[in-house]
Amino acid sequence: MDKTLLKGLMVLEAVTDVDTPPQTIDALAERVGLTRSNTHRTLQTLMHAGYVTRSDDGGGYRGGIRLFELAARQLGKLDVRRLATPYMRELATKTGETVHLSVLDGMDVVYIDKIDSPQPIRAYSMVGGRAPAYAVATGKALLAFQPDGYLESHGGKLDKHTSATLTSLPRLKDELRKTVRAGYAVNRGEWRDTVGGIAVAIFNALDDPVAAIGISGPLDRFTAAKIKQWVPEVQACARAISALMGHQDELV
Repeated sequence: MDKTLLKGLMVLEAVTDVDTPPQTIDALAERVGLTRSNTHRTLQTLMHAGYVTRSDDGGGYRGGIRLFELAARQLGKLDVRRLATPYMRELATKTGETVHLSVLDGMDVVYIDKIDSPQPIRAYSMVGGRAPAYAVATGKALLAFQPDGYLESHGGKLDKHTSATLTSLPRLKDELRKTVRAGYAVNRGEWRDTVGGIAVAIFNALDDPVAAIGISGPLDRFTAAKIKQWVPEVQACARAISALMGHQDELV
């Protein structure tokens, strides 16, 4: 085991602790159990490589830009579709309904993966297909966590697809606020009048909503009792995938 490397990693972890301000050499040495001179040499090496830098006032050390570059590169390699597959299968088994994994593209969602329900009557969709985000559960789960002005910046036009479609921007915003509070989104026949669904957003390490996972099927199977039963399953699934994406959630 390379003890020098381990010492460097210990110091790096201490420097990048988000719960503490930039730390002095003495504070870092005490925290990691190294001598002051050893800690100083380690910090100099990490600074030379770009992983550590001095704080603006020169009183302590903090993480350098090189750490951000590595983290961003790693985040880019995380494949939500690949990570989600086993959880989608588990959710499909537990609910018996069609499971969708969707990403947001403007005012549409794109289905990037799905598992069909084994039941003869089920929701129809296809991988690569699109649906209006404001009219399906996975779409509303993602829209609920977009920045202020997102709806207006993407046209803000809400076409009517069924009698249940929310075509009023204020009503949609109110629905999205409810989605955030509840922790899940519901489709009550708003895209196809006989199809319902529930969905939850998936987040990455930067707390960005990168995808949504949900179940859908005939509206008459999505009773209040069934939704109450299934919501915790979908939430647990989304939290597990988010954790694999690096998201830290106290509920996980």
